[in-house]
Amino acid sequence: MTKVTTLLFSGAIALAAAGCGGSSVGSQPHGAPSADNSAPPSATQTENASLAKPSGAGDVLSVFSVEHQVDVTTQRDGVVVSIADDQGNMVKKGEVLGQLDDRTLQIEMVKGHDDLEVAQNNVKYKEAEVKAKAAALQRQQQLRALGLSSQADLEAADFEAKGAEYDMRGWEAMAESSQAEIHRLELEIDQTRLRAPFSGAIVGRYVREGQQVAKGDKCFRVSQLAPLQVQFQVPEAAQRPKHGSPVGLVLVNDPKRSLSARVVKISPVVDPASDSYNVTAELDGKGISDLRPGMAVRVMWPEAARTGP
Repeated sequence: MTKVTTLLFSGAIALAAAGCGGSSVGSQPHGAPSADNSAPPSATQTENASLAKPSGAGDVLSVFSVEHQVDVTTQRDGVVVSIADDQGNMVKKGEVLGQLDDRTLQIEMVKGHDDLEVAQNNVKYKEAEVKAKAAALQRQQQLRALGLSSQADLEAADFEAKGAEYDMRGWEAMAESSQAEIHRLELEIDQTRLRAPFSGAIVGRYVREGQQVAKGDKCFRVSQLAPLQVQFQVPEAAQRPKHGSPVGLVLVNDPKRSLSARVVKISPVVDPASDSYNVTAELDGKGISDLRPGMAVRVMWPEAARTGP
């Protein structure tokens, strides 16, 4: 081998060695994680993971709710002319929260009462006329029996008596129709008043005075504040709690505060999506007046499940 060939061969070996030393593994900065190791989770990811999977075996994250919470909607088109109660106010069942314009209906109501009065007066007049015609028919029958009246006179008296009776029945029907019209107007006028469906608190108002609304538009949101309930699921594999079984609760924002509840509803069937029973517990005990629907709580359902048979 010549001297030149030897030098070229030695240079190739050196380049190959340098290439191996510059691999991706060797070129990573000191302390950087390798491709096979995942990056450590951030503080936000850790916090979200703890909320999605509550701490403690079997703990369930839920919120306080109430039996009654609905949006009060309009039953007819109209313009809001007054707002009687606002957000945050306590209301009683049937209390008027707002009023739609009912002036046209009130005018129709006046006409309806007038029509009813006319019909009732005509009924009274026809009742008197029927009595008079019946008496005239009776006299004609007596005269005809004595031969002092013709058959034509008798038939005419009978026709007038029946005609008066038919007229009276017609006016009675008119009076009933007028009464029904008044009832219809009373219902429509009542529909212009937005009433609280149950006693509770106004937690939302969606309308203002002068606003045009359509049938079905949301105007107020009314909610009970108590009794508070919490809904959660118990796996089918666990022992089912019984009605009245105790359930332990812990506020998410105040883990040191423990609460108690008792089971009031248990689904008779298993939810196929989660293989669990739907359970509702109602909060009990003292010192809970500051709690409100929507607060997040952790439910210790295993304790409730072990109270079963």
